[in-house]
Amino acid sequence: MRARYGVPLKVTAVGAAVGAAGLVYAAGFEARSFRLRRVTIPVLPRGARPLRVLQVSDIHMVSGQRKKRGWLHSLAGLRPDFVVNTGDNLSDPKAVPELLDALGPLMEFPGVYVFGSNDYYGPKLRNPALYLLEKTRGKHGLNGNAPAVGVVHNPWEPMRDAFDEAGWLGLSNTRGRLKVDGLEIAFTGLDDPHIKRDRYAEVAGGPETGADLSIGVVHAPYLRSLDAFTADGYPLVLAGHTHGGQLCIPFYGALVTNCDLDTDRVKGLSSHTVGDRRAYLHVSAGCGTNRYTPVRFACPPEATLLTLTPRARD
Repeated sequence: MRARYGVPLKVTAVGAAVGAAGLVYAAGFEARSFRLRRVTIPVLPRGARPLRVLQVSDIHMVSGQRKKRGWLHSLAGLRPDFVVNTGDNLSDPKAVPELLDALGPLMEFPGVYVFGSNDYYGPKLRNPALYLLEKTRGKHGLNGNAPAVGVVHNPWEPMRDAFDEAGWLGLSNTRGRLKVDGLEIAFTGLDDPHIKRDRYAEVAGGPETGADLSIGVVHAPYLRSLDAFTADGYPLVLAGHTHGGQLCIPFYGALVTNCDLDTDRVKGLSSHTVGDRRAYLHVSAGCGTNRYTPVRFACPPEATLLTLTPRARD
């Protein structure tokens, strides 16, 4: 009997050990292994000085996350020309003071923001396997699922008020402008498509006359939003939400995007085409996780320094 069952038991033990080691790595190391990515995008008028834009997304702050707060503090040392916050700042209703402390140094710079579903609502404890199954079947947020009930309401109003007081422009289904180094940068933003709060009809019409650059900003990169921005002629769209897939397979990539965007564009710089119009799309993999699934694998947490440079031709 010992000879018969010895090998399977060893295999099971090794498999369990590997799984445990992977979980320790994903939760204990990679989820806290914060990175800065650098991307160059040629969208400015010819002759303009390059602009440095810091995009932060999906912070999902939980009370007590001192390392994340310290890393976010350090990003102010990059001295960006402006900051774009693409939402999902919270994963704990008690973490608003710590979130504002973490972003405090960055709020000294000009900035814009949109909110994501987790700014409004707290996460729920769910079976991760069921979550993945739903996503592979195309069920994302309220886009395919029944409306959420019994959810925690996050105190998003004090966060909004602090951002506004610092001079950041709220872009939830509205427009705004920043003047940076003599350039007029126009923004058109949407509230979160993941929970069907986007109202593109309220901001439709394309880039603003007189702006040197117009940027579309949205939390979740659902195709309806990307299609609308691109068809209207925006040269650049910034989004977050996907966590880069969060749990990825090395040498393969993401399994899900948590929206209807394809996995090939789950993070980083790509493009989106509608008819004869094309926009650059940058999706941040974000720097946090849902508090109930605090793991990342083959997808480190990140912020991105986008360097906007002049176009090759106008």
